[in-house]
Amino acid sequence: MLFSRISRNLRTTFNGCRWYLSLPEHNRRFLFSQSPRDSTQHVVRSFIFSKGIPALYSSRYQIHQHSSSLVEDELDPFSLVADELSHIGNKLREMVVAEVPKLASAAEYFFKMGVEGKRFRPTVLLLMSTALNLPIPKAPPPMEHGGTTSSDLRSRQQRIAEITEMIHVASLLHDDVLDDADTRRGIGSLNFVMGNKLAVLAGDFLLSRACVTLASLKNTEVVSLLAKVVEHLVTGETMQMTTTSDQRCSMEYYMEKTYYKTASLISNSCKAIAILAGQTAEVAVLAFEYGKNLGLAFQLIDDVLDFTGTSASLGKGSLSDIQHGIVTAPILFAMEEFPQLRAIVEEGFENPENVNIALDYLGKSRGIQKTKELAVKHANLAAEAIDSLPESDDEEVRKSRKALVELTQIVITRTK
Repeated sequence: MLFSRISRNLRTTFNGCRWYLSLPEHNRRFLFSQSPRDSTQHVVRSFIFSKGIPALYSSRYQIHQHSSSLVEDELDPFSLVADELSHIGNKLREMVVAEVPKLASAAEYFFKMGVEGKRFRPTVLLLMSTALNLPIPKAPPPMEHGGTTSSDLRSRQQRIAEITEMIHVASLLHDDVLDDADTRRGIGSLNFVMGNKLAVLAGDFLLSRACVTLASLKNTEVVSLLAKVVEHLVTGETMQMTTTSDQRCSMEYYMEKTYYKTASLISNSCKAIAILAGQTAEVAVLAFEYGKNLGLAFQLIDDVLDFTGTSASLGKGSLSDIQHGIVTAPILFAMEEFPQLRAIVEEGFENPENVNIALDYLGKSRGIQKTKELAVKHANLAAEAIDSLPESDDEEVRKSRKALVELTQIVITRTK
């Protein structure tokens, strides 16, 4: 592709200064931490012009951003699918109705208007559905009611978005119980408001509704994919709860756990979209790679925000991970620079003083920067997966693909 060739030609010519000045203003702001609060606050202020900064944005990623501004105004991925998102929101509220009023109230807690979030995952899946609107190389799987129209296919792909959102919210409800959280999305968490038992049952109820909807697709490959996701969620949570000392200090182990807990859902859901469309195995793998790398980038930025964000902006308590004894990428990178930090990590963070010591080491290290760099690496890989899809002259397909690439930028520059 033209942009790829330009990227290769420019790769060796950008220097750090030109790289920084070329960034849009909101990207420059992302490189600085929030207003100082405690020992974590100088974490990113000290590294803006340090060695290696140009690697934070590869030239390939710059070309994505700069080329898009030459072609058309910046896309808002969420607005492209706003009508469908509204429809899916209404469907989700209908699907979580239960015979027992208390269970119904619990199940719909995070599906109510105003607390439903931005519907990030359904947005990705709806855009992926359009992005893969390509000539079908083989007959698509049979529909349960017959029929092979594009509207039938779109309806089935919308159901994948609904299933994914129900699985995601169920995992949030269960995670909040395990973490003894008291806030979520800026309001009281369900376990805090209604108690742990009802929160667990509400999560189970959502999973059961997701399974019923999944079965209605009558596609064994898709059923197998999304059933595997639920297994991965449990596996990832168990890995987090039962780590050995070596595992707790291992970046490889951490990334594997992160895939299971965060990236598996979006990657396998993207692959399911391709499978329902009857696309080739190669296209399905590219859809999977996009979702996997986007999910990993999303979680890595979450790790950063847990240290640099605020409770108000995040809708949950900042420093919640380390206070629960969860070691994430910034601390792991800091440990590479300061091996003595490992003794603190192994001792645990039940003692608040250990939290302060770890934050001091983090502030001296490049842990935040290196986590951001790793997030950008995965965002680039996600964008490259979209670039590698078969070419299309369809304007809607091209617009959706551009929006998917724009989402990779949104993920790594978000502040909440």
